[in-house]
Amino acid sequence: MKVLDHRLHSDDGEPVAFEPSPNQGGELDPRYLVMHYTAASSADGSIRWLTSPDARASAHLVIGRDGSITQLLPFDRVAWHAGPSRWDGLEGLNRYSIGIELCNAGRLERKGDKWCAWFGTAYSDDEIMVASHPSEDHRCGWHLYTPEQIEAALEASEAIIRAYDLLDLVGHDDISPGRKVDPGPAFPMDSFRAHLFGRDKDRPPTYETAANLNIRTGPGTSHERLSASPLPQGTRLDVVAQQGDWRQVKVLGGVGGERDIQGWVHGDFIRRAE
Repeated sequence: MKVLDHRLHSDDGEPVAFEPSPNQGGELDPRYLVMHYTAASSADGSIRWLTSPDARASAHLVIGRDGSITQLLPFDRVAWHAGPSRWDGLEGLNRYSIGIELCNAGRLERKGDKWCAWFGTAYSDDEIMVASHPSEDHRCGWHLYTPEQIEAALEASEAIIRAYDLLDLVGHDDISPGRKVDPGPAFPMDSFRAHLFGRDKDRPPTYETAANLNIRTGPGTSHERLSASPLPQGTRLDVVAQQGDWRQVKVLGGVGGERDIQGWVHGDFIRRAE
């Protein structure tokens, strides 16, 4: 992807969908990229809200769970996404950052045998992870991001960082600690940042399979296998998330030359790579 005249375009030169938001400020001095989740049930609903004057909020991009990207403001205009915020000596990050909203229900609460969002939708166990936010001491459910969404966010982020020579990628929870928790523990911040900036200090440890190991669509043996053959012993992995004894992993380099895949393996059968 690439940025042309402050609009995001695909590699073939086509601009992404654009739905203009009236919720904007003046000229932007972009230094950082800020990741958010929408805490909503659909990208379309979030776009409708963020383009309504009643919202008094906006972002530069909204990325759906299918990887679709919609731009709401040019990257040279202030979006109202950060609120009261501070980072690296700067106050009010709206003036200094580009905001990306990822369609995601966010924090979930246990109601009976279901994990439910604040707007009432229940999610199955293979759509959530159970974890504590780094700023909190209690565990709860968090809606998982999709591989398509993460891939689209990476491509868009690479183009934006390259176009504006941004200094860093941060979460809303980094710039508004105690007030915000997005993008939450389900977002692979360390590996995402390391991919974009290539900094070893940000890179999480790499793991490998300790035996031939099945990779599945969800955290449990009831879920279907993603590959007809088990991952060979020694297959290198990035751990994206965890749920109980299970780990959501990205297989590095793919399997048998295939495109990278992401799925779930049992944590007892992986180990840190040398």
